[in-house]
Amino acid sequence: MIKHPSQRVAVLIDTQNLYYSARNLFSAKVNFKNIVEDAVAGRQLTRAVAYVVKTKTGEERPFFEALEKIGIETKEKELQIFFGGAKKADWDVGLAVDAIILSEKVDSIILVSGDGDFTPLIQYLKMKGVHVEVMAFNETASAKIIEATDEFLDLSADKDRYLISGKERAINTTAKTIRKPATGRRGRPRIPLSSIK
Repeated sequence: MIKHPSQRVAVLIDTQNLYYSARNLFSAKVNFKNIVEDAVAGRQLTRAVAYVVKTKTGEERPFFEALEKIGIETKEKELQIFFGGAKKADWDVGLAVDAIILSEKVDSIILVSGDGDFTPLIQYLKMKGVHVEVMAFNETASAKIIEATDEFLDLSADKDRYLISGKERAINTTAKTIRKPATGRRGRPRIPLSSIK
């Protein structure tokens, strides 16, 4: 899909997925500002939402405030601790519901997550004619989500841009985008305007 300024986009960030991917792969933090900037790519941002988990200690509050300062709305969910110590704070359903609601108002949804559980959501959104892009670290992204999306941007390909103070630093690398043939509402290939004479 050719990106142009009149397109409306929503950026939905699976914060836990990105946080743990960056930490486990690179011992680094995520540069959410640059991710949203590149996700929007000069188009009209309708909403940027980070789905976050809060604890009883509130130690994550400065992080939430930092996200809000750069224009990212936060949706918070309490960390649940079960008998025996098991912990859970899953935003998959909440993010999926928001994506479906927003799909009526935008041309593209940018999902910032490598979680393969979102594959049925991506397939549904594409069926509705919404262009779906995924941004994630290739090493932790599900092969299913990469296959399902219209466009995948590998955040690992430009660590200097998407990570903050990591052990592994990329020198002079650029983000790699995998483009797939665009299809219309009924799965037929779209003809790029540039090919029409």
